[in-house]
Amino acid sequence: MQHSKVYKYGFASLVLVLSVTGLVLRGQVKDDKKSEADAKKSEATAKKPVRNGRDPFVPYRASVAVVKRVGTVSAPSIQERIEQYRAQRLAAINAHLTAPKPTTALLLSEIQVVGISRTPRGYAAIVEATPIKLSYTIYPGERLYDGQLVAIEDTRLVFRREIVWSDGRHERTVEMKALRQQNPFDAMTAVKAAPAVEVDKKADDKGSATSKP
Repeated sequence: MQHSKVYKYGFASLVLVLSVTGLVLRGQVKDDKKSEADAKKSEATAKKPVRNGRDPFVPYRASVAVVKRVGTVSAPSIQERIEQYRAQRLAAINAHLTAPKPTTALLLSEIQVVGISRTPRGYAAIVEATPIKLSYTIYPGERLYDGQLVAIEDTRLVFRREIVWSDGRHERTVEMKALRQQNPFDAMTAVKAAPAVEVDKKADDKGSATSKP
């Protein structure tokens, strides 16, 4: 009797274990099938074209890429720069500060070196503003609209030029300006004028000698 009970309970336990194992395996199979179905669904969704709200009846047009062109920033006109200089000068006078020089409104390309001399302050250069036909005396360290005078040599001026690009970059280069050569017409005029002055001087001397007692 005891042996039959043991067999009975053992067989019942075995049946119970097999039932639980079968349920677990069945659940794993369902989970695997569900995972496989989800993977296939996501793959199909990924392959499906997305229109992004575009009208399917309108022909597709590729977007045109905008290329940003980088170049130098051009300076304002001479009249605009003169107006800016006048406003800066008036503001400096009202604030009891030193007013800027007129050369701050000129570009390096707008000046010509007329002469170079030595003064108690050191070397000085006489430059002519070609747009307005006026001459100015400048010294090392003075600024122009797009640069600064660095040094004065015997026959040329050395400038530091500042170039501004459209992307905000600032580039500095060295630029030389040689002393302007004398115009051949002016040289011929000077040569012809010299004898006339000398003749007049001799005539005056002769008149003075004749008038003596």
